[in-house]
Amino acid sequence: MKDRKKEGKGKKRVLSHRRLLLLVLLTLFFAAIIYKDNKTVGVTHYEIASDRLPASFDHFRVVQLSDLHDAEFGENHHDLVKRVKMLTPNAIFITGDFIDSNRYDLDRSLRLIEELQFVAPFYFVTGNHEIATNDVERIKEELEKLDVRVLSNESLYLKGDAGDLIAIGGIEDPLSKGSDDAKTVEEFTAKTFRDVPDSMFTMLLSHRPEQFDKYVEAGIDLTFSGHAHGGQVRIPGLGGLISPGQGWFPHYTSGIHEQDGSRMVISRGLGNSIVPIRLFNQPEIVVVTLRTI
Repeated sequence: MKDRKKEGKGKKRVLSHRRLLLLVLLTLFFAAIIYKDNKTVGVTHYEIASDRLPASFDHFRVVQLSDLHDAEFGENHHDLVKRVKMLTPNAIFITGDFIDSNRYDLDRSLRLIEELQFVAPFYFVTGNHEIATNDVERIKEELEKLDVRVLSNESLYLKGDAGDLIAIGGIEDPLSKGSDDAKTVEEFTAKTFRDVPDSMFTMLLSHRPEQFDKYVEAGIDLTFSGHAHGGQVRIPGLGGLISPGQGWFPHYTSGIHEQDGSRMVISRGLGNSIVPIRLFNQPEIVVVTLRTI
């Protein structure tokens, strides 16, 4: 009888140890996921092909950085800078929320530009957090000192090797006007491309992906957007959980969306804001390679 009791206690101890080991392993597993999804940076590659793109822009490579929110990946952004340099972009697009209005540290974010200043031309548009600081003009001035082209409801032309042109435009975040977002985006987009020929390939930098219908209506070939943070928590097989401007289970959180010949690339972004943790949603550098057909 005593032997049976000892054997039963031994089995219970083994079971208890196994449960403890399982708990430790699960804790380490989720800690590794949280670290990866908040402290490391991944790279997502897309190809966008269009018969409207001039031949001299075939293989033109854009790196998109969005929603940094004053985050830092390594000392002086070393990890992020190293990855961007390896991608050898022709242009770098910053699609808003470069800083965070809740823990505003402009100098920290500007160090990223300083480290990448001579890698490729920079193009920038505001997000809602730049507007919310009430310091947006200084932000723009500091960026322009570092040769960043700030696009404020305006467009410019890029010239290819054969003299071909494409247009890049950028709009201010609609918070800058403080009225109906959809109407403001429609107004700003029309103003930005009013002098651009309809036959020309157009790229738009705009922070808000939920306004995709307005970019489609404007006939934009390719829009770069962010803001949604990938839905903050990504549920495998379903997508993002929540996004500003879209609420629960948002539609526009990542990837490429297409409608009536207009396409939109959405970055999951790099940093966090009000919600401090991402899950199954690694910070992202987006790379878009343009191809002619």
